[in-house]
Amino acid sequence: MSISVFNLTKSFDRTTVVDHLSLEIADGEFVVLLGPSGCGKTTTLRMIAGLEQATSGDILIAGTRVNDLPPQRRDVAMVFQSYALYPHMTVADNIGYPLRVRRLAADQIQKQVRETSTLLEIDTLLQRKPRELSGGERQRVALARAIVRHPRAFLMDEPLSNLDAKLRLQMRGELKHLQQRLQTTTVYVTHDQAEAMTLGHRVAVMNKGKLQQFDTPLEIYSRPANRFVAEFVGSPSMNFLEGSVDVSNRIFENQQVSLALNDSQPASFSNFDTNKPVTLGIRPEDIRVSLSHRDGWHQTRVYVVELMGSETLVILQLGAAKLTARTAADFRAEPDCPVWIEFDTTKAHFFDSETGLRH
Repeated sequence: MSISVFNLTKSFDRTTVVDHLSLEIADGEFVVLLGPSGCGKTTTLRMIAGLEQATSGDILIAGTRVNDLPPQRRDVAMVFQSYALYPHMTVADNIGYPLRVRRLAADQIQKQVRETSTLLEIDTLLQRKPRELSGGERQRVALARAIVRHPRAFLMDEPLSNLDAKLRLQMRGELKHLQQRLQTTTVYVTHDQAEAMTLGHRVAVMNKGKLQQFDTPLEIYSRPANRFVAEFVGSPSMNFLEGSVDVSNRIFENQQVSLALNDSQPASFSNFDTNKPVTLGIRPEDIRVSLSHRDGWHQTRVYVVELMGSETLVILQLGAAKLTARTAADFRAEPDCPVWIEFDTTKAHFFDSETGLRH
């Protein structure tokens, strides 16, 4: 079932929290709404569900405008961050509740509860109460309650944020496997870019109520539409240097560096104005670090080293800027130690320093 929103806007008094948002989500697609707290992603989800009334714009589910339909008539299932389980009911009763509301026969409810609980591997927990379950088990029960009535779409509001890191990683994989198996259209809200990149077929990056970019995770990482997307997506974050581009000589330069740009650089040189400031962005994995002098490399100093086990992150002090470089796990250097760095300019990104838009 497809979901479309056109020029969707939500205002509270004079504050606009969702600003003319347009998205088209295909049948069976897993779309993630990603952004910082307060960007409007949860409000968007609640408008699709019918829990919030849109100030203006259209919401279409399977091609039908549903703005005026109550939540129960939209045939979507919502999974909340807080699980929202009934504490006095058993797991079986919690899962079967949506079916009882629809007055299905008792044997049919029992059959569907058994099938759904088996799918989520919680069939041995059916007689327990929520207080007897772990966080991961409660989340599975909440998912089972959403799945059991076979809705046309799932709407998930940060469902994994209350879990510890290990369990969150496990549930992330299971959620993706489940969606691939059920092929149900899913809209998933998170502020965690790792969740967004691993779960979504496409990701809608939002900031201050506005859509910044809507594309595949790989395209968003490789070709961010603006500086906000570049900085928000990726861990560690992209590095930025302010400077200018000498178009005739094909050089990016500032007080600390002078970087030669070649024809394999993805930005078109016709987009640059030599007299206008430009922001260069480069990922940590595209900065090489050497403890010994290298011809043509730039000398700088180590600010701090972070040992991550599988890799080492080196924070570098380059003039007033701090840059993060991703290095091998066995890389070691003391603070204030001189090092030499090289930028892979074929992987560099350029943004207009005033508007933040990609060149």
